[in-house]
Amino acid sequence: MSGLVADTDEHRLIRQSTATIAARYGQSYFAGRARSGGTVDELWSELGAAGLLGVHLPADYGGGGAGLSELVVILEELAAHGMPMLIAVISPAICGSIIAAHGSADLKARWLPGLAGGTRKMAFALTEPDAGSNSHNVSTAATRTGSGWAISGGKYYISAIDECEAVLLVARDDSAARDDSAARDNRAARDNGAARDAARPRLSLFVVPTDAPGLTITPIETALTSPDRQFTVFLDGVAVSEDALIGRAGDGLRQVFAGLNPERILAAALCNGVGRYAISRAADYARKRQVWSEPIGAHQGIAHPLAQVHVGVELARLATQRAAELFDCGQDAAEAANIAKLAAADAALAALDQAIQTHGGNGLATEYGLADLWFITRLMRIAPVSREMVLNFVARHCLGLPPSY
Repeated sequence: MSGLVADTDEHRLIRQSTATIAARYGQSYFAGRARSGGTVDELWSELGAAGLLGVHLPADYGGGGAGLSELVVILEELAAHGMPMLIAVISPAICGSIIAAHGSADLKARWLPGLAGGTRKMAFALTEPDAGSNSHNVSTAATRTGSGWAISGGKYYISAIDECEAVLLVARDDSAARDDSAARDNRAARDNGAARDAARPRLSLFVVPTDAPGLTITPIETALTSPDRQFTVFLDGVAVSEDALIGRAGDGLRQVFAGLNPERILAAALCNGVGRYAISRAADYARKRQVWSEPIGAHQGIAHPLAQVHVGVELARLATQRAAELFDCGQDAAEAANIAKLAAADAALAALDQAIQTHGGNGLATEYGLADLWFITRLMRIAPVSREMVLNFVARHCLGLPPSY
């Protein structure tokens, strides 16, 4: 199929390399491992060995030294083969990006080569049962001890932590005292009516081993057909050393945004790949399926809805490409990342729905490889940021409308 995104020569080679690996596995492998409770370790290892997982990470630490635009191509192409990999958004992308931007030289040396090469994985833990989308309401607390920190609390819907050696965890910093600079910021904030924002708890980021005493995980049963399962994480006085802290204590909110915009852009890339996959499957079926004198694709009732969802997916791909370009140039990508994520999630779900409709009853049969993707695609309208929170952002920051919260 033709499309609006024109790959550079470099991107074309990356896409071809990814497609070659993905074709050796495919949707039936991905869904089969998910249904059996297995993992996709063979695929992951092959992607890492090919240098695809860490293409965006610094070359000095085992990465490819490229940008997010290159990782967008890779994750989209994997999803276009029926394999939307959540862990690829989390481990090398969110965690790798945060460590690359804010980690110490020692932390980078310890973690980035493994994340880039696919030999190590790291989960990401922000969401909590009572905090929802409000990161300012995080209750998991980190308290200084004589040898480091003690962390207690709980996290909710943490993806693939059972596969990971460590989790990059966001905690309220109970020990962070406000210095003179922060006090001046508070006075300025009160002067302009933002005292509530200034009084919010300060956050810190920690790399916590998943086998640390006091850390336990419990699976959450979901309808998702994905090898990347969901968990509740409990922490009861989990002790970590001083070097587990990323950057400066109390600076976590700023640090975490080094990973959240990439997360939204890459979630959009996954959705775009699913949209491409669904439309390709539906168009192929509509060209071949014949129950009257011509293929069903000759009928406008079939052809026009597929053409419409193709338009939506291609526009979402353009938005995603633009968001990645802005991020790679060091510009503010927040607006573009949010718009791309919303557009791509909506377009992918519409495309998948229309693909299933085109197949009729066969659309629900596992052998056609569509129905298995429904819930993970539907998830993308909720996570990593809900469409309502995206619209809040656009209304406030793009349109200048008063905040609703």
